[in-house]
Amino acid sequence: MATILVIAARDDWPTDRVVKTLTDRGATVFRMDAGDFPQEATLAGRIDNAHSWGGGLTTSHRELDLADVEACYFRAPNPFRLSADMSEPERRFAAAQARAGFGGILTALDCRWVNHPLAMSRAEYKPVQLAAAREAALSVPRTLITNSPDAVRAFAGDIPGPIICKPVASPVFIEGDELKTVYTRRLTKQDLVDLQGINTTAHLFQAWVDKAHEVRLTVVGERMFAAEIHASSLKAHDDWRSDYKSLKYKQTTVPWDIAEGVRRLMKNLGLSFAALDFIVSPTGGWTFLEANPCGQWDWIEHATDLPIAEAFADELQGVPA
Repeated sequence: MATILVIAARDDWPTDRVVKTLTDRGATVFRMDAGDFPQEATLAGRIDNAHSWGGGLTTSHRELDLADVEACYFRAPNPFRLSADMSEPERRFAAAQARAGFGGILTALDCRWVNHPLAMSRAEYKPVQLAAAREAALSVPRTLITNSPDAVRAFAGDIPGPIICKPVASPVFIEGDELKTVYTRRLTKQDLVDLQGINTTAHLFQAWVDKAHEVRLTVVGERMFAAEIHASSLKAHDDWRSDYKSLKYKQTTVPWDIAEGVRRLMKNLGLSFAALDFIVSPTGGWTFLEANPCGQWDWIEHATDLPIAEAFADELQGVPA
């Protein structure tokens, strides 16, 4: 029986919405969390000269024939849960074997992917995104990635206006059991004098781009769902994630040239889904900031009534745009 395999964290609510949409349509869905392997899930995969990878995937509730998988929705599953009886070296070894075995067989499945794990891993690098966006003829901010304070000062001297600093990777970290986020911020003249801690790791600096508003563009296959994000507070104007209460949303359209550039970008990155962020200038120009291959979209659907979950279901079921 044709089945859509869903691999995601158990408590991921955007995935819940996609699964509900699929099941409401009558699709057969097999959902699991990679964290279930190996203690709560069993995999037995086989390959030979006559057949590609096949076999079974079994959880405490269900069984799946890998040959039945027609599409896979892959979204930020939890790490493998290993036996607490293992030593730390044993756990590292077992985790590597699980990634190569469980992850390797699933990654080798020939089916529709949203998104393929290998494409996601590559696309998560901001330097890769910016290079791909530039090649796709999308406008990108002047950018520097460095751990050199002198390079930052030289970069700032080449920029006629302010510059901003933001994380190169995920802005979220845990400290003392508290979830913290590092937001984008504009640097002051005093910041450029101090620059303490720059040499400790890589930092990303960009020229500030004047904005009328920002756009969250959710791309699913050939479908594009664009929402303007208008910030009414100063901190949200710098980084809208810092003050959600000040935001207002509005459906909008994507200019033809931007849509063509986004299609080229998605093809270059090998993605069928991404959440893209753009700045729209007071004169209407669009500047690409980033493309998150595992971005949040449920709150945008809720705020704007854009049918994003339906688009995911269409993509997984192979329904033409």
